[in-house]
Amino acid sequence: MDAVLYPVNDFGPVMKGLAIGGLGIFHVFTAHFAIGGGMLLCYFQWLAMTGRSKSARAFLDGYFRYLVLISFVTGALTGVAMWFTSIQVSPVTIGLMIDEFHWLWAVEWTFFCLEVVAGYAAFKYGPQLTDRARLALLVLYSFAAWMSLFWINGILSFQLTPGAWLESRSLWDAFFNPTFLPSLFYRTVAALVVAALVAMVLINLAPTFTREEREELVHRAAWLMAPMALMPVLGVWFIAAMPPDSREWIMGGSIAMTIMLNIAIGASALVGGYALFGLIRKQLYINGATATVLCILAFAATAGGEFVREGVRKPYTLRELLYSNAVRPEQVAALREHGLTEIDPYPLRDEDKLPKLNGRPHPHLLTGALVFRQQCSVCHTTAGVNALPGLTRGWDAEMERQNFAKLQQLKPFMPPFAGTPAELESLVQFVEWWEKGRPDTWPDAAADPTEYADRLARIRRWLDEAGPHPALVRAARSDAKGGR
Repeated sequence: MDAVLYPVNDFGPVMKGLAIGGLGIFHVFTAHFAIGGGMLLCYFQWLAMTGRSKSARAFLDGYFRYLVLISFVTGALTGVAMWFTSIQVSPVTIGLMIDEFHWLWAVEWTFFCLEVVAGYAAFKYGPQLTDRARLALLVLYSFAAWMSLFWINGILSFQLTPGAWLESRSLWDAFFNPTFLPSLFYRTVAALVVAALVAMVLINLAPTFTREEREELVHRAAWLMAPMALMPVLGVWFIAAMPPDSREWIMGGSIAMTIMLNIAIGASALVGGYALFGLIRKQLYINGATATVLCILAFAATAGGEFVREGVRKPYTLRELLYSNAVRPEQVAALREHGLTEIDPYPLRDEDKLPKLNGRPHPHLLTGALVFRQQCSVCHTTAGVNALPGLTRGWDAEMERQNFAKLQQLKPFMPPFAGTPAELESLVQFVEWWEKGRPDTWPDAAADPTEYADRLARIRRWLDEAGPHPALVRAARSDAKGGR
């Protein structure tokens, strides 16, 4: 399949992956709260209608239902923002997922519409309904919210573990993939925890409750956190279902991913320990300040977990189907012969700021900027977060040539370079220009044709030695040959 390029947005010093990742973390946290909040509303409504808690109805009517309404509106807005950002960062990725899952996404939207209608109806008309009718409406809202999670979870977990789909191309093999169940159960528990913690903050902020009423409501809400006891098992299950190379990234292979995993585990352990031993077993009271701290820890756990979920897919964005820079694995060999910049029809931002050579923008720097935009910019910037010139500052030009050519061997979570030797040399020139402070003039890399040809020949040899496959594929093939 021929490579297809789309216009992509430039977020300046903010890495594209960071832009969509930060938005995604906020969206996931609010969506989890909307799901868990529905379950908590059902629980408190049941407590009120069965006479088990006199304060539950006041909390239901006065506070929590407003926050749930706000949360699922916020979740809807950030969900749309995720779509908008996705098509600017990696339209190929989102396009392939729509091709595979368009009907399931339509089903998810149906449940989301039901969630919105049921939630608004409970907010608007709940106090006018009988207890049984109100509970039924809240159950409908909660069920619709969880089913929205059910469908989205299958689509997102496919990105890491397509499983049997790689051979069968069956939609249901893609959806019910190896990490579907552990991630679904884990997210369900996380939703309950977030809802319970937010409820505890609001209980303490409510001026109308007495200390005794606050204690009772806090202890009632704490029971929603009891399933946290299952989180270690679900986490181990999810990690065990990962591809082996992905598991290596969080076990020390990638420092950033290992740190974020430890943040997620540590924050979850603090919240879980306080909930299970302090709130549930010891029946301790929790004030607003402590509840807020636990909410912040829950957000940190969400951020760490989402960072890991996104990061362990490297070097892919869709495992074995699409690299993180939107190049398909089967396209790499052809692109090393014909190049990617020749089919790029889109103008380059700030082209006029490049040095001139013979009265025109420097051709090598111009090509290098295009290569950077196509193959590097989704995870790197030129002068900001994860800036490529900063990462290579200790390398000389020859090291850059060899390391870029053998990138997947140098850093196995990186995709192989998908361009010609001339494009790689242009990328080196572009990075060197940035490292040296973007001077107004820059020499012609091809001024000596013989030396330039020798340089391209060395790059070609290094590209051939590295091969067009990711490091994990090469390692698997080497193991297979050694076992014969």
